Amino acid sequence: MGTVQRFLSPAEFTRLAVSFPRRWLPLVAPAESSLSINSRGGREACFAGLCARSPRIRETRLFNSLELEQLLSAEESSISDGFFETIEELSRNVRDPADVLADHDCLSPREIQLVLVYFSQQGRDSWCALEVFDWLRRGDRVDDETMELMVSIMCGWIEQLIAGDHGVDEVVDLLKDMDCVGLKPKFSMIEKVISLYWEMGKKTEAVMFVKNVLKKGLEYVDDRGRGTVGGPTGCLAWKMMVDGEYRDAVNLVIGFKESGLEPEVYSYLIAMTALVKELNELSKVLRKLKGLMKTGIVSELGKDDAGLIEKYQSDLLQDGVRLSEWAIQEGGSSLLGAVHERLLAMYTCAGQGIQAERQLWQMKLAGRQPDAELYDIVLAICACQKEMDAVRRLLARTQATNAGTQKKTLLWLLRGYVKGGHFEDASETLIKMLELGFHPEYVDRMAVLQGLRRSIQKSGNLEAYLKLCKHLADAELIGPCLTYLHLSRLKLWIIRML
Repeated sequence: MGTVQRFLSPAEFTRLAVSFPRRWLPLVAPAESSLSINSRGGREACFAGLCARSPRIRETRLFNSLELEQLLSAEESSISDGFFETIEELSRNVRDPADVLADHDCLSPREIQLVLVYFSQQGRDSWCALEVFDWLRRGDRVDDETMELMVSIMCGWIEQLIAGDHGVDEVVDLLKDMDCVGLKPKFSMIEKVISLYWEMGKKTEAVMFVKNVLKKGLEYVDDRGRGTVGGPTGCLAWKMMVDGEYRDAVNLVIGFKESGLEPEVYSYLIAMTALVKELNELSKVLRKLKGLMKTGIVSELGKDDAGLIEKYQSDLLQDGVRLSEWAIQEGGSSLLGAVHERLLAMYTCAGQGIQAERQLWQMKLAGRQPDAELYDIVLAICACQKEMDAVRRLLARTQATNAGTQKKTLLWLLRGYVKGGHFEDASETLIKMLELGFHPEYVDRMAVLQGLRRSIQKSGNLEAYLKLCKHLADAELIGPCLTYLHLSRLKLWIIRML
């Protein structure tokens, strides 16, 4: 036997709707049902996928006004007979809905809203609800509450299509044809569709939906402010990024652009942000890998493996440059600061000091002042790579800063030299800090001393080590110490007290 489907009778419908608008949402067709909108007046399949009205509704008189009136409470009796007559005549589908509504022009706004909700139920003539709304719009009778109601009904229909196995093109067509009745979709509705697909695990459908929106040129009202999440492409890329799918977010935006679609300009910035996060994750993995190799848990990387890592990082940076060029071409000078800020973060994560320093100055030229800490981080990277010209340029700005900032900058410089293994430069930086009255942490002092000791064994040069020990002793940061040299050929020890 087939499943018997029960519809709300007008009496039951009115009982549930008396507290409208607080309780109208449950009256919209449930998500598990299959909803269709019947085409009227030559609008064939304007909302494809929604089944036609049950013939039983056309052929059977739905209610008797006298019987319904007996069932209504004193509060429900405020609904006029015209309301029931309107529903009955619209359900017969004999006359044009606009003519029926014109004959019942005495209906209150609340009754009109109830008509909308009634025909939005599963199995009713859903297209009739749209025609009722179109009649209200043409008569300039759509207030904020009615607009909110109709939008919510449309959202319910969209949710049903997504929850079912309907094609993505049907959802896009539904949004596009909303304009047939003067109901232009808002960006929040586009975002809701993307979120529904994503939360249901239909990620492929989410990508197809955004692609269809771009292909068909779906127009929507931006009701969230300029650049919030960058439109449909940016919204989807953002969701990918939040879920840690950084590379997929970048590939999405670049793929749309290369296929001739037009992603919104702010989606380029979102993709660049995803690139920064991907580069940051890569640097974390490489640091962990180096630590494992240092302890001997993992063997040293071969030339081929190191080459693959370097190529992957290089490809990420090239993608970032391409995205930055598109953003500047399409967004103009207003985006220069944001673009160079992201490029700076990319090159910083990749450890490319010269390129990072260049982006610092580009940010300043664009009117976006970088944080002082960014200068210090880039300074440390340049010191690690012993880019002395860049180090001098970056240090020049510390001369006009206060003592606290200067100490922090020199500490970054010191650690950069230590990380790069440039211990003589680190020693000079440490001595300069002592002369200025700054006392670095014990760990930093010991790192420089140990590095100099190791260099003595290779070069035999004691001068840098002895000079640093003297300054540390003068500053009372170390006690008296002995330095010694063993000449094995002469079997001679030379000992000196500092």
